[in-house]
Amino acid sequence: MSDAEPKQDIVFRGKLFEIEQITQPDGRVFEIARQAPGVRLIIVDQEQRKILLTKEYRNELRDWDYRLPGGKVFDKLEEYDEFRKSDGDIMEAAQSKAKGEGAEEAGVDIGEVKFYKKSTLGATVEWDLYVFEVTKWQPHAKGQQLEEGEQIEADNWVSYEEAQGMILNGQMQEERIALILLQWLVQQ
Repeated sequence: MSDAEPKQDIVFRGKLFEIEQITQPDGRVFEIARQAPGVRLIIVDQEQRKILLTKEYRNELRDWDYRLPGGKVFDKLEEYDEFRKSDGDIMEAAQSKAKGEGAEEAGVDIGEVKFYKKSTLGATVEWDLYVFEVTKWQPHAKGQQLEEGEQIEADNWVSYEEAQGMILNGQMQEERIALILLQWLVQQ
């Protein structure tokens, strides 16, 4: 490493997050928090003009929240690190995980997913979310396949207008995904 290159060190590593400290050649220091990417699903009933929202208990809110179903692309940070070192296609990994999350959280078997939009959190926090539109699906024979400890209700089919109202009145608290859903809704 030359004197003109920043020094990069992982100063904390947990199960889901790591903190990388970057020291510039002039001595300035900043940090990047990194989490493996996630997926969110806009599951659509085109005939009824409704979408599926889950109602999930969120520990960080200490309350219930309406959300798009989804989850992590990689369950552990180590899996994400290995993937980043490979020549793997993150979109393929995200699409595959999206289909699995459809069965797990929403209780639907997904025929195909269509990429809608990527949400990048910010400059010092690296946590991308890939949002997919799902129009070809059917109920999963066994319903939801929740992980232990998850509290998620998946029978909240709401009209496009109801969803827009829920976004605007704060019933959807994952705000960056709420904004993406609002953008999707106004295009319908």
